[in-house]
Amino acid sequence: MRSKRIAVLGIKTEAQAGQPSFDVPAYLQGQGLEVIPVPVYYPDVTTILGQPVYRKVADVPGALDLVDVFRRPADLMAHLDDLLAAKPKVVWLQLGIRHDEFAKRLVEAGIDVVQDRCLLVDHRMLARQG
Repeated sequence: MRSKRIAVLGIKTEAQAGQPSFDVPAYLQGQGLEVIPVPVYYPDVTTILGQPVYRKVADVPGALDLVDVFRRPADLMAHLDDLLAAKPKVVWLQLGIRHDEFAKRLVEAGIDVVQDRCLLVDHRMLARQG
């Protein structure tokens, strides 16, 4: 996997371990990737996975290879301007998340989009092949 710096929009906290929105980023971090937490809830939390929390993807300093998104399809458009401002190389919508209009707007801005795929599953598959 070429992506090394991944922001996770909608990440949950350690208290929600066992849920994909925590376990997938924890796995990625364990594989040596830099995981930057961007939770939607948990206003009092300042760190997740030992990393400082950001409230918007565009507030993350430096370039992002990928933004892994754990949000319901109905909630995605509220994040569009933030993602467009952040300009990651890829926006990855986790398994079960698909929104064609949202994806189209990102692609038009030069951002690649993956919809309805689990990053953990794909990462493990690529690791076995590589």
